[in-house]
Amino acid sequence: MTDINEWLTVESMDLEAQGVAHNAEGKVVFCEGALPGEQVQVHVTRRKNNWEQATLSAMRRESAQRVTPACPHFGLHAGACGGCKMQHLHRSAQVAIKQRVLEDNLWHLAKVRPEQVLRPIEGPAFGYRYRARLSVRHVHKKGCVLVGFHERKSSYVADMPSCAVLPPQVSALLMPLRELILTMDQCDRLPQIELAVGDAVTALVLRHLEPLTDADLARLSAFAATHGVQWWLQAKGPDAIVPLDAGGPQLAYALPEFDLVMPFRPTDFTQVNPNINAVLVSRALRLLGAAPHERVIDWFCGLGNFTLAIATRAREVLGVEGSETLVARSRANVALNDERHPGLSARTRFVARDLFEITPQQLAADGTADKWLIDPPREGAFALAKALAELHATPVPGWQPPRRIVYVSCNPATLARDAGLLVHQAGYRCTATGAVNMFPQTAHVESLAVFDLG
Repeated sequence: MTDINEWLTVESMDLEAQGVAHNAEGKVVFCEGALPGEQVQVHVTRRKNNWEQATLSAMRRESAQRVTPACPHFGLHAGACGGCKMQHLHRSAQVAIKQRVLEDNLWHLAKVRPEQVLRPIEGPAFGYRYRARLSVRHVHKKGCVLVGFHERKSSYVADMPSCAVLPPQVSALLMPLRELILTMDQCDRLPQIELAVGDAVTALVLRHLEPLTDADLARLSAFAATHGVQWWLQAKGPDAIVPLDAGGPQLAYALPEFDLVMPFRPTDFTQVNPNINAVLVSRALRLLGAAPHERVIDWFCGLGNFTLAIATRAREVLGVEGSETLVARSRANVALNDERHPGLSARTRFVARDLFEITPQQLAADGTADKWLIDPPREGAFALAKALAELHATPVPGWQPPRRIVYVSCNPATLARDAGLLVHQAGYRCTATGAVNMFPQTAHVESLAVFDLG
């Protein structure tokens, strides 16, 4: 649209990793590519009454935290990969900004200030992404196939022969995968490859819109043998996946501190970053402080990532999850680990329930627990927090609220909303929060929060 000739001072960074400034009129300007502290001129691409969207056009004061991106496919130019948004910012500054986003959300959305700020959980900045959905596109005009993430603000697939955030052995598969798909009879009907890497297995889930030919199945088997991967085929929804070849090692990850092994299927939810997950489980359990005489409830328990670790410490654990499939997986994982921890199955119970519709009566029926762990999806745990607040206002005889809640969040806005209910209506104090850099180089903010009663 137009260039702004005045120099703007970038004040902060938003959840989309855009620099935030104000122009001479006081209007907010969101500038892609600009970092806090920089003085920039911008090109406005979108204009609204209260804000403007812009891209960086000139700079006269550069941030000391600006770094050269490690990946050649990162940038603001046309065709740049949209998988990362912060590669131009030093990793320590990324974490500091995410911590600030967390605290700002808690205060501005809920008027909650934590009593303590926890040290951030950090890990490898690259090669960490053990889960990903890679788009596949056959480009007829160029006679090639692209496999990777979408281009920045586009539905097109980026031309990325390598990826710095994928494990090196997976990044090295991008070009061979292109060549494989190009040779397949159904290359126009294969829109996605989902990646799931375990401790000993790399699984690739091929989404196919039409039945695969025998020749294509043979090509996949040959690729698997050459590159040491497992193929799974997905004709319909995620639950419909089937392995291409039976047998072989099982996809799993370990939690060594707790001597646990966690098998999973390629489309099950597991954390993207296994290094951070191991530290996160350890930190969450230390904060929870479950004792051998205590009962704990793990809400949104998934396949038991936290539940089984808690069960090695507590008297009894109830894991609650909305998916019957994941509940079945959790029960199987407990049985598998019972050999390592005799009595683990007896101390652990799982139930399936819609936690987005839970009522105070259902909550009370699950019984009193000394402590809770909550690990919801991006939508948060509003119904759960609301039910707890209602029980605080109208107690049920014989039922007691948990003394401590550890909340693991992947969305600071819904964490703040739920924290407002817990603090202002349910009688809790927010005693600690901290950022978890689960997704380095991206604007995604993962966090921990601790709430204590009274």
